[in-house]
Amino acid sequence: MNLLTVEKMSKTYTDRLLFDQVTLGINEGDKIGVIGINGTGKSTLLKIISGLEEGDAGNVIKGNQIKVIYLAQNPIFDSKLNILENVLNDESGKDNLWDKEGEAKSMLNRLGILEYDAKVDTLSGGQKKRIALVRALIHPADILVLDEPTNHLDNEMTEWLEDYLRRYKGAFIMVTHDRYFLDSVTNRIVEIDKGNLYSYDANYSKFLELKSEREDMELATERKNKSLYRVELEWIKRGARARSTKQKARIERFNDLKDRKKISEDKNVELNSLSSRLGKKTIELNHLTKAYGDKILFNDFNYILLKEDRIGIIGPNGCGKSTLLRVINGVVEPDSGYVEIGQTVKIGYFSQENEYMDENQRVIDYIKSVAEYIMTRDGSTSASQMLERFLFDATMQYSMISKLSGGEKRRLYLLRILMDAPNVLILDEPTNDLDIQTLNILEDYLDTFDGIVVTVSHDRYFLDRVVQRIFAFEGNGAVTQYEGGYTDYKIAMEAKDTPIDNSAVKEDKKEKQSYQKPREAKLKFSYNEQKEYETIDEVISKIESEIEVTEKKILESSTDFVKLNEFMKKKEDLEKDLEYRMERWVYLNDLAERIENEKK
Repeated sequence: MNLLTVEKMSKTYTDRLLFDQVTLGINEGDKIGVIGINGTGKSTLLKIISGLEEGDAGNVIKGNQIKVIYLAQNPIFDSKLNILENVLNDESGKDNLWDKEGEAKSMLNRLGILEYDAKVDTLSGGQKKRIALVRALIHPADILVLDEPTNHLDNEMTEWLEDYLRRYKGAFIMVTHDRYFLDSVTNRIVEIDKGNLYSYDANYSKFLELKSEREDMELATERKNKSLYRVELEWIKRGARARSTKQKARIERFNDLKDRKKISEDKNVELNSLSSRLGKKTIELNHLTKAYGDKILFNDFNYILLKEDRIGIIGPNGCGKSTLLRVINGVVEPDSGYVEIGQTVKIGYFSQENEYMDENQRVIDYIKSVAEYIMTRDGSTSASQMLERFLFDATMQYSMISKLSGGEKRRLYLLRILMDAPNVLILDEPTNDLDIQTLNILEDYLDTFDGIVVTVSHDRYFLDRVVQRIFAFEGNGAVTQYEGGYTDYKIAMEAKDTPIDNSAVKEDKKEKQSYQKPREAKLKFSYNEQKEYETIDEVISKIESEIEVTEKKILESSTDFVKLNEFMKKKEDLEKDLEYRMERWVYLNDLAERIENEKK
């Protein structure tokens, strides 16, 4: 059953087209994630659905009985009411849910809010966002509209919300950049791209596959249309006249081709690793202790940062993670202990809040104030070229910073830090307010970054993707080190919580008494592996040639969708086969090398 429809909606913001005649339906059971690069209108779409904004053209159609609850990025509260009163009374004042007081208190506890009688004016922005989340969840709704619900939630809170939304009976639509969260709770992805909406009945992982297929088909069609346009242009140049019906139709086709909306490949945020030389001495943390009142954040903390360290810092909100980063960066003094910083260390500090930006300054001038040119692995690159790589086109570069969205300002701030070529990156919640496309490229950049990365993040995907060591704040000043990413940390924690079976331990001891170390088997190829090893290079070469031939056939068949789908499917199968063969190649060559080393 359809609950709400956005019909032929158009919307511009200043001189930017956000939506161009787009249509979107929300049905019962829909669990929708909205994605797109910063500034494309994700939050605006949610406000239109919630009735807080109107389009320049188009309609929002919903039944009178359909109730929409909206969680804003920056929620508003009644300052006269305390926390609990704000949660149980909605903004309209129509719903008073004091029969749900127990449930509300339980949710607030889950999200680290324990003083229900406190005034909201005394709270931080993150605490206000969590209270607003409880207010949105506690009120009955047909459609729940959530703008960045995971911002300001620690890992444990995020996992609780993830479980809550998986079990949620109503429909919801949300904007979030948390990829594990999207994968877990959504059954539909809506992508905003260049004024269009694309809907996919899939979670995030499947969406990536479907998006790639759509773009491949669109680009194949565009290449065919370009070829047709060149042919028709030559015909027009020869002085064609509309004397017959066929000629009129051909001229119309030429005009349609000329005026078509061009399809272009997405530009990615690409940046070669930039860093200054890092000497032998990096950063040494010696017996660091910091407390606020009776609350000890960290106590006698020691660590020497190693070259190419990738460290993730996790823990509940307010435990002292950001404070530790500020101590390392010299912004906050520890109560005891000291930080030694090597002479060649150059820190780039990406804080939770953007540094001061002059809103009347042009985007390009903001970047040029750091460097007009920088040296990359590809040679000298200008500030303008770097902005282009960060999705700030020529028009945006000469716009005032005041015209940028919050996410675009974060992206600009990140570029400014990287432009200074630091060799130690300290990132405090870098995934907040950055779109998924920018996050993917930041992650790729960090792969090649020739320096140290220390990050505080609640984004589990980002931690798994980037870090190799976790420091977990575990209360009372304890900071414990775990090897691996976030998933490895969770496995280690679950192992800690698993009770020891004493009977199993006794059995294990018996086995150890009669245990004899087996002789190590000699490494060698099996018969089939030997044959595969001898032929795999030739097989890979053949598959690559077949892919080239198939790609040509795709281009030639772009208007014949039956053949096009057939060749696209063949290409997909070949690429999967190639991926498998490449994995086998790596395994077989590694095994061959180990066999050779054993012989020596």
